[in-house]
Amino acid sequence: MSKRVKSCGRWLLPVAGTFSCLGLGIASGLSTVGGEGGWYQALAKPPGTPPAWVFGPVWTVLYLMMGVAAGRLIHRRAWQSVAVFCIQFVLNLAWTPVFFGMQDSVIALAIIAAMWLGLFSTVLSAWKIDKVSAWLLIPYLAWVSYAGYLNTGFLWLNGR
Repeated sequence: MSKRVKSCGRWLLPVAGTFSCLGLGIASGLSTVGGEGGWYQALAKPPGTPPAWVFGPVWTVLYLMMGVAAGRLIHRRAWQSVAVFCIQFVLNLAWTPVFFGMQDSVIALAIIAAMWLGLFSTVLSAWKIDKVSAWLLIPYLAWVSYAGYLNTGFLWLNGR
């Protein structure tokens, strides 16, 4: 393989991963726009719940970082890390329609727990192969931990 092809793959996969994660994340979010009505606004909120406008920019940055990490792992042929990343990413995409669309914080919490385990496993396996990818996923792990707290709080304060 020529140096030029290797160089192209070095940046092309992270770029493709970034656009894939960002596009799918946006699609997941848009799947419930307007569907929740006043449901979310009427919920009792746990302490530390950010204003709604915070979520869009935070998820945008996280999806960008996730995409770069995934692309780097694919480039390194870290298939176990990539497989677990994909599983947790599917769970990530499922959370929004379950929480906001189905308005089911119990199933949403189970999704977050499984997602957190998959993400933690991805970070650990990535650390052995590409520390940059692992570092790129750590803010996402922190945010998913925070989301787990919020989901638990919504469940505790509002029931299902």
